Amino acid sequence: MRTVFIWLFRLTVVAFGLVAIAGVLASYFATRSIPDYNARLIVPGISAEVEIVRDNANVPHILGSTDTDSFFGLGYAHAQDRMWQMIMLRRTVQGRLSEVFGARTLPIDRLMRRLDLYALSVQSVIVQDPAARDALQAYAAGVNTRLQEVSQEALGRGAPELFLFSNRIAPWQPADSLAIIKLMALQLSSHLELEVLTARASLVLEEGRLRDLIPDAVGSGVAALPPYASLQPGLPRFAESTPLPDHPLSPFKQRAFASASNAWAAAPARSAAGGTLLANDPHLGFTAPTIWYLARLNLSTGGVIGGTIPGLPLIMSGRSNDLGWGLTSAYADDQDVFLEQLNPENENEYLTPNGYKPFVSRPSIIEVKDQASETLTLKWSENGPILPPEHYSLGTITRPGFVTSVAWTALSPTDTSFSAGLAMMKAPNIEGALAAMERFVAPAQNLTLADANGIALKTVGALPARDARHQTQGRMPSPGWITSNRWQGRLPYRTNPEFLTPEGGILGNTNNKVIDRPFPEHVSFYYSDNQRILRWRRLMQNRSVHTRDSFIEAQLDTVSNTAVTLLSLIGAELWFADAAAPAGTPERQRQIALSMLASWNGEMNEHMPEPLIYAAWVRALQARLIADELGPLAAEFTQLEPLFIERVFRDIEGASAWCDVLQSSPVETCADIARLALDDALVWTAERYGTALESLRWGDAHVATHDHQVLGATPILKWFVNIRQSTSGGDNTLQRGRTIGTGPDPFLNVHGAAYRGVYDFADPDSSVFVTSTGQSGHPLSRYYDDLGELWRRGEYIPMSLDVDLARAAQAGTTVLEPAPQ
Repeated sequence: MRTVFIWLFRLTVVAFGLVAIAGVLASYFATRSIPDYNARLIVPGISAEVEIVRDNANVPHILGSTDTDSFFGLGYAHAQDRMWQMIMLRRTVQGRLSEVFGARTLPIDRLMRRLDLYALSVQSVIVQDPAARDALQAYAAGVNTRLQEVSQEALGRGAPELFLFSNRIAPWQPADSLAIIKLMALQLSSHLELEVLTARASLVLEEGRLRDLIPDAVGSGVAALPPYASLQPGLPRFAESTPLPDHPLSPFKQRAFASASNAWAAAPARSAAGGTLLANDPHLGFTAPTIWYLARLNLSTGGVIGGTIPGLPLIMSGRSNDLGWGLTSAYADDQDVFLEQLNPENENEYLTPNGYKPFVSRPSIIEVKDQASETLTLKWSENGPILPPEHYSLGTITRPGFVTSVAWTALSPTDTSFSAGLAMMKAPNIEGALAAMERFVAPAQNLTLADANGIALKTVGALPARDARHQTQGRMPSPGWITSNRWQGRLPYRTNPEFLTPEGGILGNTNNKVIDRPFPEHVSFYYSDNQRILRWRRLMQNRSVHTRDSFIEAQLDTVSNTAVTLLSLIGAELWFADAAAPAGTPERQRQIALSMLASWNGEMNEHMPEPLIYAAWVRALQARLIADELGPLAAEFTQLEPLFIERVFRDIEGASAWCDVLQSSPVETCADIARLALDDALVWTAERYGTALESLRWGDAHVATHDHQVLGATPILKWFVNIRQSTSGGDNTLQRGRTIGTGPDPFLNVHGAAYRGVYDFADPDSSVFVTSTGQSGHPLSRYYDDLGELWRRGEYIPMSLDVDLARAAQAGTTVLEPAPQ
């Protein structure tokens, strides 16, 4: 026995020793890829010394003698801090994720190959103007210099993830950066899904009820549409949906997560200090690290500073000495789904206005880790690429003998969006910026501008020209062989909505409708926001003049006008209407909840219980209202639609009919359904968080999920790579924190302002910025999450174009010297 014990002890010691050695080795190799920011390197590809000064938040101030040298430095800095993220973005748009992750990402790769975005990006390189091509090539050279340095110096492959996924890293190409713009356009698009969803709902609902569920943006007229069943007769009313690819790297999102953003500006007359003000906070899905990366560039036109996207040499939102710019998604209807009728005698041909014509097709091979490769046949009609029936459940609205294609402005082989963005970044004033953006194609954006003298807002990007006789007005799929359904080119840029220094001196956008024009000049029937804009208008009108701090206050505002409005409607017959109930009964819980909500001002504060009770109530209410009418299709409507609830409880055009449960004998009133939904909500909160309503915290449910897209679900590692924080705000607040809407934790905060900036041209060096994680993508770096707590608390960091300020608190300086010729 003693011998056995001795050997067990020895084996245990050896095992612990091996584990310790493995841990030390893993730590050593992982930390090898943490960049040394105090370095001097001799590199080819630059004309003179490039200095990269990193301030105490690790923001690089890139000081090159020429524009191309500065873009070289940006490429090097991006690759130092975000190499893994850049590689994943490139693989996603190329449709090559399965080479790394195997069969799980095949659905993503198949869809990306069919859209062919990378091939279109390769074709677009040649149409960029000379300055843009030079910037792209210099940036790529900077990225590749870092890749070469990592290889030669054995710097841990450049990122710890690359030890786990050891595929070869190809050099960066100019087309890779253009492809990332198209990938962003894909992530910001939502009209394809909306067309399919509208068609599916129209098979179930009469026209009036369809208007309730998918309402037009406030202020637009409602046109009568042909029933979708007349375009595709014989379709089943209810068909099972096909789920979207579930991998976190998938760019295919539900329309609720397509995008959202805020931007507003004040002219000198409305600024307390007499200079223009501009605030911007673009909203995207949360990841760790965030997609945003702060940087300053020294260009021939002066310094520019703000938020970049790794892989792309542009300041997407920021300022120069003379100009500030911000972006919000325009929600332009830049996608149309077409029904393509196949030739019954040859499925490789489709019907056109001039008879049957062959598809343009070619094979595409997808390499898959640990299994045989797969060959797709990519097909295009005159309208666009042919999509598979599972994509956004297209098969549910397509009869046998038909396929679907999509027309989309981003599917251009002559896309000059990058050239436009670069020229705008160098523009000396609003006029120059607006002229530069005429060449911008996709994604359509609302561009908010401020210079020394004025402010402006312009919708930029290609808007499709449609025929007034279009059968569905682009709201639902339409026959692609009918000429009047097809696109007629692009609307003239001068007709894009534009607002120059308005009389009131304030302008802004929260993804709301910006102009009321009839089809086909309408821009869109659907927008992301018709609620936040109401709160924004009130905050702007409450002050005669604004300051940087008042703009920050608006960015961080968490009051939900939506909550106040809806509660007054759904609780109208419930407030203080019941007799006293014994403690511990459901009736008593309902009375307590109603009493709390009656005195609540709609502030979605993380420390308060009322936001959680309200959110659970309206979620349960919408589910009860639509479940019997929509059946399985109800699962597609997981996000609250405030206008739907309002139409129902105000009985607009008979919308209160939703309150009656079709399968039950009694006729239920809206008050009945509201009461039942509140009980549902209280049962759910009791099971999830306990019965003490006063002790509930919205922040326990509304947790911001900055999760690593690959390692975020891996046991043990997830505790190192994920960044999770209790947060305020909600779906309809200016400090927007979009909830996931599904699963056991439906109120997780998954989509919001991962970048915030406020620029004050009365004192430019007082401009402030922040991102939601940190500058580094390396989980072991102290800059991985250091900005996250500032972001959660509503704090910012100053970012100045004054290099001396950056040097005064620098975290390191890298000097790149040109190699001898």
